[in-house]
Amino acid sequence: MLRTADFPGPVFRDEAPATAAPSVSERIRARLLQAGQRHHANDNISEWIREGELDELQAEVRDRMQAVLDALVIDAANDHNTNGTAERVARMFVTEVFRGRYVPMPAVTEFPNTSRLNQLMVVGPISVRSACSHHLCPIMGKVWIGILPNEHSNLIGLSKHARICDWILSRPQIQEEAVMMLADELERRVKPDGLALVMRSDHFCMRWRGVKDPEASMTNSVMRGAFLNDAALRREFLSLLSSRDD
Repeated sequence: MLRTADFPGPVFRDEAPATAAPSVSERIRARLLQAGQRHHANDNISEWIREGELDELQAEVRDRMQAVLDALVIDAANDHNTNGTAERVARMFVTEVFRGRYVPMPAVTEFPNTSRLNQLMVVGPISVRSACSHHLCPIMGKVWIGILPNEHSNLIGLSKHARICDWILSRPQIQEEAVMMLADELERRVKPDGLALVMRSDHFCMRWRGVKDPEASMTNSVMRGAFLNDAALRREFLSLLSSRDD
């Protein structure tokens, strides 16, 4: 009498193990590497993100943030305060505090300088928020912008200065580099004879941790063109800044 056991099924040898599909962060990173594109914490990578992938990225960050909570031995499943924290943190990182990495520059309407304005313009203080790339602690501060236009300059609306600031600052970074990136973007768009920037911020990596100094702050300035070469113009800008400080 024949039994089923006498006819074993086929044996497949040297089968390759199944591999998981690459995560969305791996797909985006592969595009960046293929293009030879730098992707530091303060770089904008929106050009290499495809439609729908930001939602996938947020879900991936959520899962990895949940793993961080688990590693910290936090029972988020049963703790009503941290239940859902991973989702909230992921949404905050991708759509709010690091948004400047993942979305293109906001639309900025530019106007020709038909009146040939050539006098100093000061915009500020503009409230800005960022995060220290060393500890991901908040940076909260203000920016003042001085522009000396010429007849060939492009003029942009007051609110657009704030939008550009927010786009540049909504990334993990250090303040010294942030003001240079902001100056580069404004100079490229406006093409003024002179550009001046001052940023003054509180750093919670010094207030909340480390030395825990509640009064610590940092001030940076960038002076280009006429502001760098004309001491009187530079003094005028700084005096106007002081008169509106706080």
